[in-house]
Amino acid sequence: MDMQKAGQRAEEILDGTMAAIQPPVKWVRGSTSESACSTGLNEPTGTTTVMRGRNILTVVSEHRRAKLLAMVQRYWERQGFRDFDVDHDEKMPQIRATAADGLTVILDVGNIGNVYIDAGYGCVRDSEMTYPKGTPGQPGGPEEPERVPREYSPYWSATGS
Repeated sequence: MDMQKAGQRAEEILDGTMAAIQPPVKWVRGSTSESACSTGLNEPTGTTTVMRGRNILTVVSEHRRAKLLAMVQRYWERQGFRDFDVDHDEKMPQIRATAADGLTVILDVGNIGNVYIDAGYGCVRDSEMTYPKGTPGQPGGPEEPERVPREYSPYWSATGS
């Protein structure tokens, strides 16, 4: 797989993940990263790690976090992801899973309650790459991604049952 295909596959899974969250949340594209893989001796291998992300701007209350994580995990399971590693930390839970083709997905809750989802591949073949419109740090996109949740939802932001 090359960098372009890896980026496209990551975008597809991220878009599907966001669509699977119901009721819908407000989100923006998160950071992208590409880092050259090496032999361990700083010798290039002709491969690069490719990551794409989404930041959820809807405030997700502590009360609703478990529901969000379960919803995302169910979607990923339906997409064929396996090898789930779930950290049930009360303040900063995380889910990580891997698909048969090597795609890794991660949902993290940050220390201020921000939720972000990343997807990517380690060490795919170097190639040219394009980015969707609005990708932070790319032409036409913001310089930095938005990270702080600021949208309120009657469901996701609720603090009671």
